[in-house]
Amino acid sequence: THAFHFPTAVSTARTVSVFKPVVSKGHCISSVSSSALGMATWSNGQAIREYQDFLASGKNELDMKDDGPSVIVQSADPSKVTPLTDAVISLGNGDDLIVTPGGTLPQSLNGKTSYPIFITLPPYELKEFMQNLSEEWKTRAEDFVFFSGGKVCGVVEPTLREFGLCRDAMTQVVVGFSLPKPGSGLGGVAKKPEDLACMIGNDSQGDEKWAGESVACGKWNGAVAGRLNANGIRCKTVFYREWRRAMWERALYDAVWNVV
Repeated sequence: THAFHFPTAVSTARTVSVFKPVVSKGHCISSVSSSALGMATWSNGQAIREYQDFLASGKNELDMKDDGPSVIVQSADPSKVTPLTDAVISLGNGDDLIVTPGGTLPQSLNGKTSYPIFITLPPYELKEFMQNLSEEWKTRAEDFVFFSGGKVCGVVEPTLREFGLCRDAMTQVVVGFSLPKPGSGLGGVAKKPEDLACMIGNDSQGDEKWAGESVACGKWNGAVAGRLNANGIRCKTVFYREWRRAMWERALYDAVWNVV
């Protein structure tokens, strides 16, 4: 299973303390034998470990779960509720539960004891949120869904990495849809988010090539894709290593676009 164990979580690559800052040792150059990767590889040590973990898992297909009633976590300060909160709510079916950090999580939703927990806090509140999780919330960490991309969501992976939450099981989403203006967090928006993906032609096999589409990985990747697809928004589901590449591509785009 992909369940997280507290107070520590064990990875095949290394042991990290969950919800305790992980001290980075910076970039290191490592060599990996051809028997491990099929070729000699020189790269960032972290990337090598992640790829070795993927090979060790033996997985070649994604686990997909359906969308359904979910918990949406919004800022406790009404003035800091983000457009992302309204977007996630409006893309649902009206049966999601809205809570603030520290609130009580339901034992089940629609008869299911496992459900997505969408974290729609502003990025600057995320670290404090993670530092102050109760034991009840820590046991549900594998159900958290985090968002990256654009001015509203930013790049949250460095914060998640501090708490040992960057891994295949963790659900993360690169946002490729428009966000409504800030609201009350109750879903009262006039216009639903729209797909920002655009087709840029066809590849050598004749398949369509898209840019700017949403990308999801982790336990609830299927639920995220289902929610977006139901609203006409493209969403690619991938393994974490592919998602991470898409996330950094989006971060680079955001940086360059603002400069231009």
